[in-house]
Amino acid sequence: MSSKGVSAMSEENKSALVPRLRFPEFREAWASSPMSDLYSFNGNNSLSRDKLNYEGGSFRNIHYGDIHTKFALHFRADAEPVPYINDGESHSTIRPENYCMAGDMVFADASEDMADIGKAIEIIDAGDVPLVSGLHTILARPNEGFFVLGFGAYLFSSEGVRKQIQREGQGAKVLGLSATRLGNVRLHYPSKPDEQQRIADCLSSLDELITAETQALTALKTHKTGLMQQLFPREGETVPRLRFPEFREAGEWGGRVLLHYIASLDAGVSVNSGDRSACDDEIGVLKTSCVSDGNFDATENKVVQELEEIARVKEPVCANTIIISRMNTIALVGANAFVENDIPNLFLPDRLWAAKSTGRGNMRFLAYVLGSEGGRAALSGLASGSSGTMKNIGKSEVLALQVTAPAIAEQERIADCLSSVDDLITAQSQRLDSLKTHKKGLMQQLFPVLDEVPA
Repeated sequence: MSSKGVSAMSEENKSALVPRLRFPEFREAWASSPMSDLYSFNGNNSLSRDKLNYEGGSFRNIHYGDIHTKFALHFRADAEPVPYINDGESHSTIRPENYCMAGDMVFADASEDMADIGKAIEIIDAGDVPLVSGLHTILARPNEGFFVLGFGAYLFSSEGVRKQIQREGQGAKVLGLSATRLGNVRLHYPSKPDEQQRIADCLSSLDELITAETQALTALKTHKTGLMQQLFPREGETVPRLRFPEFREAGEWGGRVLLHYIASLDAGVSVNSGDRSACDDEIGVLKTSCVSDGNFDATENKVVQELEEIARVKEPVCANTIIISRMNTIALVGANAFVENDIPNLFLPDRLWAAKSTGRGNMRFLAYVLGSEGGRAALSGLASGSSGTMKNIGKSEVLALQVTAPAIAEQERIADCLSSVDDLITAQSQRLDSLKTHKKGLMQQLFPVLDEVPA
């Protein structure tokens, strides 16, 4: 432990905060210091991105975008897919002291999103190939003896510390974070390594459970995808590879235009709305994000409060309809989902359609057809528009799409089968969300909360 760190701790302990929840064996005051007293900072290594590959090289490279999108809180070289780099001209500029080591924190120092600025990972195992912090990152190394391995990731993801880091971000369109400004962040932490270890062990065990439940959810989604590929005919075929026993002699599926099954595609209107969801006794308008991955999420809505705007809403959410995104990005246009129940206080915006039944088919089955890999590709293929980001699909083109389907009894059987898998996916998603909510609440108890941390 450095002498600088010792003096800082002794001077600041009087004002140190403690969390609301502690393990019973620990009652000592927490320490408090600016980050610059606890960490030394190294600049990033601006290695040429066109030299990156996933096959081999002299270095492995952590990029700021990877921190935003790929990594969990802890980095383990044998588990994380970071690229190698071969750039002979850069090798001489990278000093061994700038290689990542166990216990180091790597921060993303640039982002367009306030929520991502200063996100960090803790290096648990750097591996045998030298690991370096790449473009738009800051490498922070703790002074010897301050933090046990695994604790730093939780400290820097706690609400109080994250809010302080975000306040240090500067910029208009792109936020930037410097080592100097990062050093201003005040850290409140248990001075005893044993308490740090208990906190890290508690939260890491919860993370392991979240990882296991995430894998279970992924497995269910993969199972559903494979099942749909079996239950629907491949392109150019009229019989699926997997059929329920009672329908094996039912013959080929028939082809009809979607207009045979869909009576109309009715959109809502654009209205001024608030920045929160509507309560049960309020009027709300759906967001386009309410349909995703074949699921309808009614909580994705915005409240409508002005009387003149309430008078303008139309197309309430109705049972036995399919909501289709008629205007969105090329990746999301045509996204759709089946609606199980009436929700009379929620209405569609102008960018969503409600597909209403002619009574000639099972609407849940049709939603699975339109949400299948082939269905999504067909809808996306209809997209047009001059905007580089937003695309539209037209009613007449959608209603003219060819749909291959069996008799209605088999449609219902397939829909029931896939719906039962969806129920399992929903239950697993809720279980996972509950664990994440529990972890968030636990973090707020185990670390000082935002209002207690001085600016």
